[in-house]
Amino acid sequence: MKTFTLDEAQSLLPVLEALLKRALDAKRSAENAESDISDLTKRIYLAGGMRVDVSKVAKMRAEVETQMQRVRETVAEIDEIGVQVKDLDTGLLDFPYRLDDEVVLLCWRMGETSIEHWHTMESGFKGRQPVDERFRRRSSSTNRPN
Repeated sequence: MKTFTLDEAQSLLPVLEALLKRALDAKRSAENAESDISDLTKRIYLAGGMRVDVSKVAKMRAEVETQMQRVRETVAEIDEIGVQVKDLDTGLLDFPYRLDDEVVLLCWRMGETSIEHWHTMESGFKGRQPVDERFRRRSSSTNRPN
């Protein structure tokens, strides 16, 4: 498991925020197309049947799959960096960090200006604590990837 220093994690935030926005935009597009399909299905049911432009519906279904594939690829890209996506909808990310002999997680949520919280692997988001001097004084030479 790759670990990050606080500075390394902080420096990745602009790239990660752009990736999160791309994934969220694609997810919203897929949800909108899915909603359009659902609305059409309801109209057909309520009307007792109706003529449907099959090619248009097929394009809508293809759009859903295309956008969901974009979401999966973007999340995989974040994962390849070594960052964990905990909640896509809120843009919650965790960065593994070696604190003494334990790996903990630096915790950041989209919209926050910097990484200011951490938690243990077991405690999760509810166990977030403020980043303190133990994190700020470490250099990349003391927190190397495994």
